[in-house]
Amino acid sequence: MLASSLSFLHSCGFPSSASSSSSSLSTLSQSNPKPFVVEAKVRTRREDRTARHTRIRKKVEGTPERPRLSVFRSNKHLSVQVIDDSSMHTLASASTMQKTFAEEFNYSAGPTVEVAKRMGEIIAKSCLEKGITKVAFDRGGYPYHGRVQALAEAAREHGLDF
Repeated sequence: MLASSLSFLHSCGFPSSASSSSSSLSTLSQSNPKPFVVEAKVRTRREDRTARHTRIRKKVEGTPERPRLSVFRSNKHLSVQVIDDSSMHTLASASTMQKTFAEEFNYSAGPTVEVAKRMGEIIAKSCLEKGITKVAFDRGGYPYHGRVQALAEAAREHGLDF
């Protein structure tokens, strides 16, 4: 056998030669080597989403000419902001936590696709009132599906360009 394989076998607790197999077997049973355990890295869904969001934020930046439309989605609420990243200002915002919006929709299980469509209409109208027509869409690490997609399509239909 090669010297490198012998050193590996020796470090694992295996006998180094075939002639001393009976004596080395007794030493192996007495030494009790530790079992080899592989532990998986545990990441939560929130950590995965924030990692996706940071990757998106490296590419999407809000400017005064084209601010960023940022979406935050939770199980109970939906929040949208139009942000100018160069001056760090929120230009327009809408949320299901606002009193006027909460009174309009009476839901207990969380915002639905219909609520997201209405949020898209509201944010588009407030942006157009302030002279904002073009935005960069930031889905916040969420999949472009369901409420996020409904919000984006409603904002497009009501005059925002992205």
